[in-house]
Amino acid sequence: MWRTPLTSLLTTPRPVGRFRATSIIGPVTDLAAPLRRAAPALLGYAAVRALGLVVLAVWSAARGKSAHTLLTARWDALWYTRVADLGYGYEVRLPNGDVHSNLAFFPLLPWLERLMHAVSPLSYADGGLAVSLLASLAAAWGIFAVTDHVHGRRVGVSAVLLWAVLPVGIVQSMAYSESLFTALAAWSLYAVLTGRWPTAGVLALFAGLTRPVGLAVVAAVWVAAITSFVRDRSTAPALGALVWPRALGMALAPLGAAGYVLWVGHRTGKGPLGYLDVQAGWRNGFDGGAAFARFVGDKFTSFPSALAGVGLIVGVGLVLWLYVVGVRQGQPLPLLVYAGVVTALALCASSYFGSKPRLLMPAFPLLLPLALALARLRTSRSVWVVGGVALVSAVYGAFWLNGSGPP
Repeated sequence: MWRTPLTSLLTTPRPVGRFRATSIIGPVTDLAAPLRRAAPALLGYAAVRALGLVVLAVWSAARGKSAHTLLTARWDALWYTRVADLGYGYEVRLPNGDVHSNLAFFPLLPWLERLMHAVSPLSYADGGLAVSLLASLAAAWGIFAVTDHVHGRRVGVSAVLLWAVLPVGIVQSMAYSESLFTALAAWSLYAVLTGRWPTAGVLALFAGLTRPVGLAVVAAVWVAAITSFVRDRSTAPALGALVWPRALGMALAPLGAAGYVLWVGHRTGKGPLGYLDVQAGWRNGFDGGAAFARFVGDKFTSFPSALAGVGLIVGVGLVLWLYVVGVRQGQPLPLLVYAGVVTALALCASSYFGSKPRLLMPAFPLLLPLALALARLRTSRSVWVVGGVALVSAVYGAFWLNGSGPP
């Protein structure tokens, strides 16, 4: 029975770190109050992203390139569009013997691109862009909801703005799957924090259909469900009411990722590990960070590249430091598990190293220590800080996308 309206899910206060068992959210009744609460964050986010798109358009025009093409028809965006248009089975064989198969790309974004194309005059590529733009707003709202629940409204606004001004933030406006995944992950984590276990499981299922890192959302749901059950079982009036919502959420969470991986294994005829073979064709894998360490070490063979090596070490150190600070500040366990798994998969994968900043982007809980610091500033000073960083991020995003870009 549908008992909990979406309004309650979005607005009902909960003690930090407290998990409660409730049913799946019910019909939408009134989103005005939570939307008003999130409005500063969403408006600030939209302004930052608009700035980034304007700078990209100007920069691209000056170089004789199309900003629209850069956002919709390069790198992974092309692969998603091909899946939407032609389905799975397309592959490219490189001279060195590598096989790039579109089976490496999870299906939710192509499905949504196909849906947008079917119900509107948009092309598959433009449908992907529309999905990404809408999903980025949903992600911003989800990040706000999580942070507001844990630290309050002001920190929630700060967290959203920091996510918007990330150096690779332009990816949030591309026909890529990062925004869609972050939206599903953030709202799944919010459902976990507020005890909506079946809702968390459903959203984790869809996150698992979006990117392989959906495993991070599954891990957060499972760990939170188990630890909260162990904690609350002695005081629960009815054990069944405590068990079944958690069990249902845990059962639903891995179905998306597991279903797609098993389907790929069946299609390739290589069994449950077939998806790993597909990824190997892209030279992707998990080696504990050995390949990345060699890549960084190779930078110190000459002086100019050594500066890049130092920058990479500082960047990785900053990521790890932010995670440690989050642990010390007592972030809720689901956020720590989620951010930890996303970070580990990004840093310890043997994939193309230029992708790592983009792969880290969904790990928004890493920004919470910085959001707390930003929220302590006076409003006028925080506006100047965010505005300045937003401008630098917009310029860098335009430069990056017109150059090597996000592979």
